[in-house]
Amino acid sequence: MKFGTKAIHAGVSPDPSTGAIMTPIFQTSTYVQKSPGDHYGYEYSRTHNPTRTALQQSIAALENGKHGICFSSGLGAIDSVVKLFNPGDEIISTNDLYGGTYRLFTKVFERYGIKFHFVSMADPEQLSTYVNEKTKMVWVETPTNPMMNIIDLEAMAAFTKKHGLLLAVDNTFASPYLQNPLDLGADIVMHSVTKYLGGHSDVVMGALVVNDDELASRLVFLQNACGATPGPQDCFLVLRGIKTLHLRMERHCQNGKTIAAYLKNHPKVEKVYWPGFEDHPNHLVAKRQMRDFGGMISFTLKGNSLDDAKKVMESFELFALAESLGGVESLCGHPATMTHASIPKAEREKVGLVDSLIRLSVGVEDAEDLKNDLANALSKI
Repeated sequence: MKFGTKAIHAGVSPDPSTGAIMTPIFQTSTYVQKSPGDHYGYEYSRTHNPTRTALQQSIAALENGKHGICFSSGLGAIDSVVKLFNPGDEIISTNDLYGGTYRLFTKVFERYGIKFHFVSMADPEQLSTYVNEKTKMVWVETPTNPMMNIIDLEAMAAFTKKHGLLLAVDNTFASPYLQNPLDLGADIVMHSVTKYLGGHSDVVMGALVVNDDELASRLVFLQNACGATPGPQDCFLVLRGIKTLHLRMERHCQNGKTIAAYLKNHPKVEKVYWPGFEDHPNHLVAKRQMRDFGGMISFTLKGNSLDDAKKVMESFELFALAESLGGVESLCGHPATMTHASIPKAEREKVGLVDSLIRLSVGVEDAEDLKNDLANALSKI
């Protein structure tokens, strides 16, 4: 099936008991057994739930993967990935990543003896310096949050396979519509399902997709044993959201291109970070491994004034100042004080995350209205 057909049909089927075309919300905690251990495949809803099963199958299909595993949040999914490892193990991570991931790595797992290296991944071979017998995994975001850096996944997969490491990719910014890391050699794909997969800012969820049966078994064990599982109504909402993912992403990409071009030519804007520009450092890699360039954009203001950034964000009428991204409505955020506040200022600024940087999640509204909103807000400084 092509992507749009998979989004609507893969992993789901009419309910056999009623013929309902939509997967029912199985709002139950437990399941009656015919005899001890003799059941219909479901015992307890932390372990399995039919609504969740359908969603996991759908997300796996979208990523061209074999096993989908859903969690109560994106961080819950990442937490289970790191729990695959032991004290003393080491993980190499990109140095430009979501602040919540950085906080989980440094404030939680470093306490238990897992060591993290945060490095540039512009050239995978440069990571060799950090590889030793304790290294177990490379953690990648691409596009990165919020600097929109692009990491060459095929090259990174070749590197990790050469050194016997797992490659995990946070694919949240791209969504399965734009990029499929498993096809490029990754071992684990992570999504904050809250974002583009859900698409309507009404659910919090995470997911992992893998092909390897043994790896899937270990992650499913952690999903059940640690209990960070989503409820059936949230799973239903994401199943509904996925049915329009391809349609929404087309508009996100169209609007993203329009807004990025507008900002690049604005006299008060210093720099625009968007991989669709030909002068983006890894534009050709993005063009090769992504189907389009998405609706996530970051930009800085001339003068790098925090006060100016605040004035702009306080003046928006359509771009809502809020955490998160990937919904149908346009959002703006200030990474330095919001999503990435947990990263020390000196570390943020090393990768270009300065005080005036504003991150946009361009929604599916009319692009002219969004440009007018930007023009009005930028006129205030």
